[in-house]
Amino acid sequence: MEQFGLSGPTKEQVEFFQDAPFFRRRIIFAHRDLDVIIDAIRSGREYAVLTGIKPTGDYHMGTFQTVKEFVYFQRKSPQAIAVFSIADIEAWEDNGISFEESKKIAISNVSDLLAAGLDLERAYIYFQSKEIRVHELAALAARGITLATMRAVYGERHMGLYLSALVQIGDILLPQHPDLGGPKPTLVPVGIDQDPHLRLTRDVASKLKPKWGFVEPASTYHLIIRSLLGDKKMSKRDPMSYISLRDDESLVRKKILNAFTGGRETAQLQRELGGEPWKCVVYEIAKFHLYADKDEELEKIYRECVAGERLCGECKMQILEDLIEEMKEHERRRIEVLPTARQIVERAWNRQPLYTASSGGA
Repeated sequence: MEQFGLSGPTKEQVEFFQDAPFFRRRIIFAHRDLDVIIDAIRSGREYAVLTGIKPTGDYHMGTFQTVKEFVYFQRKSPQAIAVFSIADIEAWEDNGISFEESKKIAISNVSDLLAAGLDLERAYIYFQSKEIRVHELAALAARGITLATMRAVYGERHMGLYLSALVQIGDILLPQHPDLGGPKPTLVPVGIDQDPHLRLTRDVASKLKPKWGFVEPASTYHLIIRSLLGDKKMSKRDPMSYISLRDDESLVRKKILNAFTGGRETAQLQRELGGEPWKCVVYEIAKFHLYADKDEELEKIYRECVAGERLCGECKMQILEDLIEEMKEHERRRIEVLPTARQIVERAWNRQPLYTASSGGA
């Protein structure tokens, strides 16, 4: 944070977003220019929130955190527009997934987005490969970026991945395109591993500001939820490291019951020394995704674990049952909106997105 100029949320900022558990629980632990977004909300001015998905598979408990933040920031103000990129160019360049396959996967991704509560009247959903304005903005950005800069930010990669990075800059600047209402504050909620890309985009926006009026994008950074195995983070490359939103109940049970915890070697030691919930992946899942309006329940779990009053088996069973109920409710909503998701994806594929800045809605 010191090296790259990030700020931690102040007490006043946390209080402003008190209705968001990821602020109260300090899951969002850093930001750039968050006050710019707060000022827009308070004054009733328009702002945008932007995210996207590389359509390589279904959302899991790690990647879905960004969706929750994305929807929250759109819902925080009636003047907010939500811009969502289906990053099929990135999926091709990074994972070799064809555009046609990305289209199929995107239906599931968009249905999760709608089930999470996205307001379609103020949303713009598009495919990178189909959105000419993103390509135009990528071309504007490219003129001021050297190969040395790309190597410094992304390492030695093939040209396709450098191209994908330029397209992502176009994604982030798209909400400020004249067709989407022109320059405005834009918030990008991401995991901390995405910060190098945000720094590069802010540099591009600053250079283009004299002619195009771009506002440097603001960003929030959340903690990265760890793998069920206790590793650094959940990864789509290892299905046992994460819980997918499409996992069935029996698989979720298996994964949780075998997950890494902060428990002691024996029940006796647990009672004598207490557990270490800060090491526990199961507790972490509860912190990120459960008891949104019941911080006291999360605090109780933590307190009882540290005091040795709670054993891992009973704790896993409580969190497991509550997680399954949460997932079932989400899946019920997702099935309801699945026809709408198919329509949105089809229209975006045919360059007919539902939202336009001129109409202000569908």
